[in-house]
Amino acid sequence: MATSLLLLLDDIATVLDDVSILTKVAAKKTAGVLGDDLALNAQQVSGVKADREIPVVWAVCKGSFVNKAILVPAALAIGTWLPWLVTPLLMVGGAFLCFEGAEKLAHKFLHKKEHDADTERHEKAVADESVDVVAMEKDKIKGAVRTDFILSAEIIAITLGTVQGQPFTTQLSVLVGIALIMTIGVYGLVAGIVKLDDAGLYLSQRASAGARALGRGILATAPWLMKALSVAGTAAMFLVGGGILVHGVPALGHAVEGWAAATGGVFGTLGSMGVNAGVGIVAGAIVLVVVELVGKLRGKKA
Repeated sequence: MATSLLLLLDDIATVLDDVSILTKVAAKKTAGVLGDDLALNAQQVSGVKADREIPVVWAVCKGSFVNKAILVPAALAIGTWLPWLVTPLLMVGGAFLCFEGAEKLAHKFLHKKEHDADTERHEKAVADESVDVVAMEKDKIKGAVRTDFILSAEIIAITLGTVQGQPFTTQLSVLVGIALIMTIGVYGLVAGIVKLDDAGLYLSQRASAGARALGRGILATAPWLMKALSVAGTAAMFLVGGGILVHGVPALGHAVEGWAAATGGVFGTLGSMGVNAGVGIVAGAIVLVVVELVGKLRGKKA
């Protein structure tokens, strides 16, 4: 009995060790999507009134937990009964990320007037007391939860690809662990980011000169942080999406990895990232053109 107990404990320790290692690997692979998720969700909830920011973030966080509760069982079912579907799903998700990045850039630079008009209209709606704040919040929450579902699906798909071929308990533990870590981490950071200006204002009104200086620094930095997150989020779309597409084509993936390994150091890493970003930009542009053409054809038929 004692020997059986020791063997059982050894098996449990081995499983936990595997789960820990695979969770770290999955977290590293999904870091780009995490940055994208963080940037997009911070932008989604940044336009609500100050006293409603945390309730809105919490509402989106609850929606994110529901998304994960749907996606994790679906991923386990695919991994168990349709493992061949993992790579195609990753490729579709990667292409969609690239498309989102290309669409974001096109909307900002090719449709600048529309982009500026949307921003101005939104700012006026927030300032107008006659606007139904609850309805506007519900729209923002729905939009943020939809965005979260897409990015969560990408995170879960990447994680599933990492644990493919592992025992069911290991897959379950890693997927649930990543789902919890990513959700709590993202929305904890989003809550902190959207309240940065309040923290800065509070500190700037303190008696201490050091606190006031820190508060003014935070107030000056907060808008730039949001812009930096937006840029990082767009870059992450191309890097992560392009990386998935590159590795989804074995010959191309092995060629890039071989070149990066042969080059080594910072140049190898930067070169690999450059290829991923380049593939992502090209793929995103192609998908965007196809989507625009389909939209125009449908418009003509209607």
